[in-house]
Amino acid sequence: MLSVRLPRKPRTPKRDMPIGILVSLLVCTILYMLFAHVMTGVAHYSEFGGQQGIAPVAIAIEHMGEVDASGVLHPDYPWMNKAIVLAILFGYCSVIMVTLLGQSRVFLSMSHDGLLPPFFSHINEKFRTPARSNLLFMVLVGLLAAFVPARLAGEMTSIGTLFAFTLVCAGVLVVRKTMPDVHRAFKTPLVPFVPVAGIITCLCMMLFLPADTWIRLVLWMLIGLDIYACYGIKHSKLEYNQANRHGQLALNMIGIVLAILCVITGLWHQQTVGWEESKVLLIISFVFAFTHLGFYMVRIWKQTTKVFNHFYTNPNRRCLYNNKKIIKFAEMVLQCRTYINQTNYS
Repeated sequence: MLSVRLPRKPRTPKRDMPIGILVSLLVCTILYMLFAHVMTGVAHYSEFGGQQGIAPVAIAIEHMGEVDASGVLHPDYPWMNKAIVLAILFGYCSVIMVTLLGQSRVFLSMSHDGLLPPFFSHINEKFRTPARSNLLFMVLVGLLAAFVPARLAGEMTSIGTLFAFTLVCAGVLVVRKTMPDVHRAFKTPLVPFVPVAGIITCLCMMLFLPADTWIRLVLWMLIGLDIYACYGIKHSKLEYNQANRHGQLALNMIGIVLAILCVITGLWHQQTVGWEESKVLLIISFVFAFTHLGFYMVRIWKQTTKVFNHFYTNPNRRCLYNNKKIIKFAEMVLQCRTYINQTNYS
């Protein structure tokens, strides 16, 4: 059995991170430019539009041949198409293996922090790897690979990666503002230009993806937010055993915003494909949207009621709430209650 141990961070991140990221991006950019130059030299760029399959290079190879008297093109290397598809599949396997290894380590760290169940942080005694997590991801990814079309999987991977990059860039801005004095082994240069440029670039690329891909992105985000709201926030080691955690209102508002986005993306998709086409995705998006809208509105109502009861029964408990906006709002409501009671008694 292959046993791979991945470090959580480089030994000298201040030096290794910029070198690794910039050099890899430079090499990939050069290779992509050379590859695109060769392919558009063999076949016109318009020939690649609307083609199905995972190997667009096969289209270019089909144009490498001679045209007979009837105008039919006969490729010189018909066997090369199958060889290229096979090579691409092997390349996918290597990329997926590395991705799964990284995914299991991400869930391992999240489980150590209490955001996921202990199942994901279990370490095999013999191989010293998260074997259970690896097996689970192997089954899930195998099922997705067997039943999800390659185009759909590629679009979901693209929008998920771009959105993750957008969050990372936004996180740089937030952390630089909220924790300016914290020690940083690696510091992003040219802030805020680099994070803002990254956010704009990723969002612009995401806009070119189909509307149904946006629906799936919002649905996955809602599912992830549900896991955090129902499990992670209760078991997180940050502020553990505290009855009143920070960020509850922000969490619920994010859920409501995502529910609204689910409705918008569903209508956008249906408008794109036509109202005469299948409405399965529209129905699914509406069910998810209204279910989660009710769920997070109930959470807001319960939280607000709890805060009001604490203030109404014992105003000295306001020290438990560090959010000044909540305190100010609750005091205003209490003043209104007092005024109403005095008016009724008089």
